[in-house]
Amino acid sequence: MRTAATVSALALAALVLAPSGVHADTAAVPTAPSSGTAATAAAVAAHATQASTASRRTSANRAEPTPAPSTPASADPDPLVQGTIVDTVAYGRHARQRMDVWHQTDELRRPGVFLIHGGWWSSGDKKYMTEVSRSYAELGYTVFTINYRLSSDAPWPAQRTDTLDAIATARRHAALWSFDPNNYVVVGFSAGGHLATAAGTYKSGLPGLKGVVGISPVVSPLTAYLDGAETLDLNKRKLRESAIRLAGGCEPSGKCARIWQSMEVPEHASRGDAPVLSVHSADEFVPSSHSEQLRDRLRQVGVEVTVLTEAGINHSAPLYRMPGVAERVQEWIADKVF
Repeated sequence: MRTAATVSALALAALVLAPSGVHADTAAVPTAPSSGTAATAAAVAAHATQASTASRRTSANRAEPTPAPSTPASADPDPLVQGTIVDTVAYGRHARQRMDVWHQTDELRRPGVFLIHGGWWSSGDKKYMTEVSRSYAELGYTVFTINYRLSSDAPWPAQRTDTLDAIATARRHAALWSFDPNNYVVVGFSAGGHLATAAGTYKSGLPGLKGVVGISPVVSPLTAYLDGAETLDLNKRKLRESAIRLAGGCEPSGKCARIWQSMEVPEHASRGDAPVLSVHSADEFVPSSHSEQLRDRLRQVGVEVTVLTEAGINHSAPLYRMPGVAERVQEWIADKVF
């Protein structure tokens, strides 16, 4: 594990804080990987090796930053996560502008997975993503699990800005974490899915972004606002109020129309955007119509979008844990980064 003292001056904005220690908790470790998971892990390792070799060939005359030395991690009985280090990194001054980085100390250039938690834009924390973070670290990815300012800290677009800043920080200091800055995906859950898709449609596309995954993504806060107006569904009503808070406390009319338009992910679709995979439950309170709006807009400019619908009412993490969902997402990601 690392402490602030072990990080070189190259860290700059990526200040490594007290070690999180999450890798020492084995309670959430899956008991055994499936054959598909093992194949994905092998493919990630092979791709990382190839990328590292290519990088050395093309940068022989260019100085590259070297990952800072670290204290060996404590013994971990799970061989899949043996050697994984988890650093907590500041990408801004606010207490919420932190991310956990799950990485190896080798010189490979590994594909990256950025994970964004949900929680109505007003709650939640990266610590609740530990099991998911571990699963991608086991597959050989470098994993960045992001916290961001909540709606009580700052209104939109602070949350999108934080997501973009976290990604930029990771790319800028990629060598510290054996990360290929030109080969990564972003995965978001619920409100985090809104931020993931917002990052994926930002301007004309983010450098190096190969795909975006939303699990119950709130792609359209305006749809959430309308769906929650006259309903007995408490979750839909809460989502409506949460969207209003995200917009700084104002509703989508008059002077606030512009901020609501900014929050609408489909409004920002462009040809340079990354492919998207969205997963919803058929009867959850964030319906697939959210992602279908984005699909229709992105398809008009030639960008691939896949919307999957599972039976039931499960939302966000419970949906991701349904049989076959995580494996389908992992396969889709592997197809994009290789």
